[in-house]
Amino acid sequence: QVQLVESGGGLVQAGGSLRLSCAASGRTFSNYAMGWFRQAPGKEREFVAAISWSGGSTYADSVKGRFTISRDNAKNTVYLQMNSLKPEDTAVYYCAAAYNDYRLDYDKEYDYWGQGTQVTVSS
Repeated sequence: QVQLVESGGGLVQAGGSLRLSCAASGRTFSNYAMGWFRQAPGKEREFVAAISWSGGSTYADSVKGRFTISRDNAKNTVYLQMNSLKPEDTAVYYCAAAYNDYRLDYDKEYDYWGQGTQVTVSS
């Protein structure tokens, strides 16, 4: 089992920044690819960003150039730095862990999920 706890969400004005953190416990963190997904009210959950166990990253087109995913294996933590936030970024953001890293933009690839943290961007 892997337990994931997100933090860092909140209310920010458009153009502002937030950094989300996801602390993992349980099995060896460095063996897992990590991803961030989000779900806005009335919408399906969507991929945001992912980072493989080796450090390679991938992003949704909607956040490319604004968001950066990183990981610190010594701290068992993955981060999502979000800059130039827009009202359409408003959602609950979820951290997830995947043992396999074939399709990291696909939520069914992930084995463990956190409870989510709310991000609200005001216009």
